[in-house]
Amino acid sequence: MHFDVIFSDEADDTFECIGEQIMAKWSEKELKEFRRRAYKVTEIISKFPLIFQAVNKAQTVRKAFVHKNCSMFYRVGDTYIEVLFFWDNRQDPIFL
Repeated sequence: MHFDVIFSDEADDTFECIGEQIMAKWSEKELKEFRRRAYKVTEIISKFPLIFQAVNKAQTVRKAFVHKNCSMFYRVGDTYIEVLFFWDNRQDPIFL
């Protein structure tokens, strides 16, 4: 089964924010690599939504590593996957 993947507004915002940080610190090459990895993870979770570790007791939110410095948090629905937000792993830990 193939799940549709949708991005929340916060996911769009945090994806762009991290992209801007990459461009400011490195180059367009690294930005393209970040985007490529994010889209690859999105493709993987659309086919195998439970492949990444659950981060809450109800196991509804999962954390996918895009890069050692960035993770993507998503929620699995009945027929879709909602990407909630991207997180810079160098920030203070979060608790869902």
